[in-house]
Amino acid sequence: MEPLKEMFNKKFYSQFAFEFSKADKNFNATQFVKDVTKDFEPLSLNERMRKTSHTLKEHLPQDYKKAIDVMFKVIPNTQRGYTNLVFPDFVGLYGHDAIDTSLEALKHFTTFGSSEFAIREFLKRDFAKTIKVMHTWAKDKNAHVRRLASEGSRPRLPWSFKLDEVIKNPKSTQNILEILKADEELYVRKSVANHLNDHSKDNTDFMLQLLKSWDKSNAHTAWIVKHASRSLIKKGNANSLALFDFEKNPKINIENFKILKAKIKLGNNLEFEFDLISEKNTKQKLVVDYIIHYQKKGKELSAKVFKLKELELKPKEKISISKKQMMKDFSTRKHFAGEHLLEIQVNGKVYGKQKFYLSL
Repeated sequence: MEPLKEMFNKKFYSQFAFEFSKADKNFNATQFVKDVTKDFEPLSLNERMRKTSHTLKEHLPQDYKKAIDVMFKVIPNTQRGYTNLVFPDFVGLYGHDAIDTSLEALKHFTTFGSSEFAIREFLKRDFAKTIKVMHTWAKDKNAHVRRLASEGSRPRLPWSFKLDEVIKNPKSTQNILEILKADEELYVRKSVANHLNDHSKDNTDFMLQLLKSWDKSNAHTAWIVKHASRSLIKKGNANSLALFDFEKNPKINIENFKILKAKIKLGNNLEFEFDLISEKNTKQKLVVDYIIHYQKKGKELSAKVFKLKELELKPKEKISISKKQMMKDFSTRKHFAGEHLLEIQVNGKVYGKQKFYLSL
């Protein structure tokens, strides 16, 4: 598979420079390609993007607003996707002294890619003004702009810095979340749920109180509430479990828990099964997870919780559960040989443990 960084290759830059030369007669496409591809082979994906922004600065009009005008002409003719993050990246780097122009540019550019990282540069420098504008974006007719209002103001956006202002005062983004809590676009709802899940890490009580106040009879809102609560449910947070009527103190037993093969080779399945038995005279609503404690390079273990199923266990009922999971490397997880641990978790509490050995 070709490395992701090859999205920024010589073929891309030739077309990219051609579009800029059409929009600005003074843009030297040949020199731009020569400059941007000089010594770029060792650079990572994001390093190539950042070099593209720096090189654009050298070749576009030095007047920032004129440079943005050129970019407005170019971006509709580019291929949508990750490479278009160059446009908001340029704004995030060079637009701090022209905030009105920059925010309008980010609003426009996000419809062709995403401005979620660049907008945080403005939240960091002028939080009050930027968040005020983002509140208006939450009502925009374009789903990409509405998503930017939520995603860009997330307290803990992955691959970006934390927004300490939002962590200290979670109410600062509450109005955005209220506006978007029943958005018709799943793309937007996922962002709202992830924003709330961020809050659960630093402001759990605020997050739960907000979710408790929402009307979960609306299917879109109910989806957000459930997805936003995933981390707390996995931890067995009692108040989070109560939102969905999960049993706070389940009375169950796990029996006949076994791993079918205790020695597994990378590329093969981890297979396990167990019986879940009710020890209560009334029904219990349960969320069943399994936890794999992976062997790491330094021989310590690192836990990952996986969702198994949700169910309603009848009084004294017994059900059998089985699962297969392929043990293979991913870009986000590399396996190491050694002893691993598998646990069964019900409503956030561990009820069974078994060890298995993974070989490479």
